[in-house]
Amino acid sequence: MALRVAVQMDPIETINIGGDSSFALMLAAQARGHAIWHYTPHDLSYDGGRVLARARRLTVQRVAGEHFRWDGDAELLDLGADVDVVLMRQDPPFDMAYITATHLLELAQKQGTLIVNDPAHVRNAPEKLFVLEFADLMPATLVTRRLDEAMAFRERYGEIVVKPLYGNAGSAVFHIGKSDANLPALVELFGHVWREPFMVQQFLPDVSKGDKRIVLVDGEPAGAINRLPKAGEIRSNLAAGGSAEATGLTPREEEICARLGPELKRRGLVFVGIDVIAGHLTEINVTSPTGIMAIDRFNGTDTPSRIWDAIEARRRG
Repeated sequence: MALRVAVQMDPIETINIGGDSSFALMLAAQARGHAIWHYTPHDLSYDGGRVLARARRLTVQRVAGEHFRWDGDAELLDLGADVDVVLMRQDPPFDMAYITATHLLELAQKQGTLIVNDPAHVRNAPEKLFVLEFADLMPATLVTRRLDEAMAFRERYGEIVVKPLYGNAGSAVFHIGKSDANLPALVELFGHVWREPFMVQQFLPDVSKGDKRIVLVDGEPAGAINRLPKAGEIRSNLAAGGSAEATGLTPREEEICARLGPELKRRGLVFVGIDVIAGHLTEINVTSPTGIMAIDRFNGTDTPSRIWDAIEARRRG
């Protein structure tokens, strides 16, 4: 069945087609005969009961520097009536603009359009907070704004990692040793930069062996890559200079996926990336997960097609 698909993402002119998961999803949609429109969150509006997006239809191709062409002028799409599926794929930060977009898309979904991932559950499942529902799978974790609590946590666990609750791509992640005198200054800095609490976790030395990204499609594991930090770093995010290697799932990781899968499926979180270090779940990424192109390169799989199979099955009801 041919679908009308609108993709809400960052400007397509700026993406790296070698690793961009949204681009891979657009290519797969096009190969199935689906029509594709592109718009950014700035193009989203509400007027008289309708959720609108000023979007442009396009064609994509895997040619660097010429990876898309517009097929006509911008048009005003009613996202509740003119399209079948909206892919919510803009990158974080998960701020009030992002949250506002989830509210607007939720209105379009109530009119019958399938939004992937479900906007209400994206809103209720920020990466570093949703994971707290599975605390027994995580390393020791503290969420606070208080220096004394952070100091006491470090006293209990030794080396720690401090990071913002709504950061992404490994930004502002700090490794603090058990005698590091910078913790008070860091907590002060976080308090000035962010109004929200920050997260403190027990440092896992095995991060040097990799931080595994596992992709789940409609609650089922579809593949994984092991992301290795570059020399002198603890951050293994590819956006922070990490490298990827092929990997499979350990029994512990299969257990984690089995725990999460039914809940992800129930919430309409079709495309999810989880992060696991040394058998500990650290994040559940639902806003704009990445990694599928690297997974497919190593494993010879076709994760975008698997995601579209799940989307089409949901459209059929």
